Formats: sequence, C-alpha cells, structure tokens
Amino acid sequence: MTIDRRALLGTLAATAAAPLSVPSPPPTSRPMLPKPPPSAAAPESVPLWPGPAPGSPEALPQPKLQKAAAAGGRDYHLRGVAAPTMFVYRPDTPNGVALIVMPGGGYAFLSMENEGSNVARFYTRRGYTVFVLSYRLPGEGWTNRADAPLQDALRAIRLVRARAATYKIDPARVGVLGFSAGGHLAASLATDYATPLYPPVDAADKQPAKPTFVGLLYAVTTMRALDTHSVSRSNLLGPDPSPALVERRSPVLHVTKDAPPCFVAAALDDGTIPAQCSIDWLAACRAANVPVEAHLLEHGGHGFGMRLPDSAPGALWPELFLRWASRHGG
Repeated sequence: MTIDRRALLGTLAATAAAPLSVPSPPPTSRPMLPKPPPSAAAPESVPLWPGPAPGSPEALPQPKLQKAAAAGGRDYHLRGVAAPTMFVYRPDTPNGVALIVMPGGGYAFLSMENEGSNVARFYTRRGYTVFVLSYRLPGEGWTNRADAPLQDALRAIRLVRARAATYKIDPARVGVLGFSAGGHLAASLATDYATPLYPPVDAADKQPAKPTFVGLLYAVTTMRALDTHSVSRSNLLGPDPSPALVERRSPVLHVTKDAPPCFVAAALDDGTIPAQCSIDWLAACRAANVPVEAHLLEHGGHGFGMRLPDSAPGALWPELFLRWASRHGG
C-alpha cells in the first residue's frame, strides 16, 4: 500500500480534467498529464467537488509529486492540488469506522507517504476505512485562501457520511487525524464544523461535519506568533494578515464544550512547531470539559509520522490513538 507516484499523478490529472457538472465558469487552464496504466498499489480516488472547487483561479495549479527526504525514510510531497481528492484505503474486514487523514506540509505541500499512505496501511490492517485527503494549498491562487483547506475538510467529512453504505461505515463513527498543518486543519474542523464556508452543492452537504473524534499529531493550533517560526501561518493567511483573521484561524481560541474528544501527541524537542501548541490545546480542552488525552514525548522532533524507531516510546502513538479512539466512537 505504499504510494504509487505515477498512478497518483495520473489520478490527480484525470480528476482535475474531468467534465464539470455544476453551472460555474470553468477555469481556462487545466492540468493535462498522461494517464498511467492502472496500478494495484493505487487507492480508489474520490473527487470532493462535482465541479470547480470554491474560489478556483482562472489558471489551476499543476499537480507535482516529488520524492523527498523524511525522518527515517523517504517521502513524497504533493503540490499543485487542482482537484481536491480523497484517496480511499479499504480494509479486508471493515470495522465500521472511517478515519480521514490530513497530511501536513506547512500548507506548502502535502506529505503523502509519511503522513498519508503509511498511516492508512497501519489502520486498514486494523479494520478502519481510511481516507487520505489531498486538500488545497492556500498559496496556489485560491480566492479566500484562509478558508480553502477547511472548505475541503468540511466537504470531505460530509461526503464520507453521505456514502457510508458504499464504504460499509457507520456515519456516526467518522474521525479525523491530522499532522502538523494538517493538524491545524483537523483542529479547525473540530471547532468550526458548523461554520457555513461554502454554498451547498448537492445532497451530501446536508450531512453534519462534526468529527466523532479528532487526533492531532504535532499540530499547529494557533496562527499567533510563536517562539519558533512556522511557515504555516504565512502560507495560510498571506504575508500580512489582519489581527481578526489571525484570531479566526487560531482554533485553540475557539474550543468549546461542543468540540469532539481529542487526542494529542507531540515531541518536546520539536524545533518546527513548539510543543506548546499541543499543551495549549490540552489546556483549552480541559477548560471546556472536552474529553482529551495527551502524550508529550521527550524525543521525536517534527514530522516523525509512523517512522519513530521501535526503541522510542513515541513509536507506540498509533496504537495509543487506536485504543483511545475505541473509547470515543472509533
């Protein structure tokens, strides 16, 4: 179930170039890449939107998947998300639970293997139906850039619930798991699930968007200035965001008693996203009486995904999340 680069690029290109079915002006430029032969390693792909994604630019970005180094091994970084898509990984024996995985990448790219297909492999072996989300990257020309990724997340969870019978999942058991900037997206979904960020496009948008449970791995939880610089803020909000926009896109400030149960894990030696982001989320959940569990690792750095060595206590986080989720609808 490792990622198949040619198949994924072909899927992205074919999806972006598919005929549009809503009465919106089509973009004038579309990614056109050759479609590779089918691959058994390629997951099923589901486009989020039946037509152009909200706020599409005239010239759509071109999908580009590049091999990159990652902690403990290789990764593939995806840029140019012209057509937001869910990649569906089905288990042999579904347990009725859906898990939407949101890779990180500072809102500049998506870590499709380290924080995508590797995660899917672990959880499908345990019965979860996993949806790896390729959400739009805000700096690629989208109108209302600060809302584009969350629009995709809202649409994704509604679409999963609308197709529950197809995927053999219980619509009341749909969780999300986000990493780094994808953790910011998951945290935003946990607090802004009821915010109407786009006009309904079909019957799927009648579904609720509140996750059953949420996992946040070394997540960005605020857009306020931090001691350690993160590119997530400038990529999501632009170079000079207003104080009001910074506050609106800082989900840690908006945790209420209605937020879903949350699982948090981060390393104290993370030099990219301070562990304080996770500590503040823990405190916000506790103040709002939201069920929360947190694991703060002595070592691990940033972006470890599924690749911590077996000797590291943090390597157990995927199993800890699974056991925790099983107590909260997972």
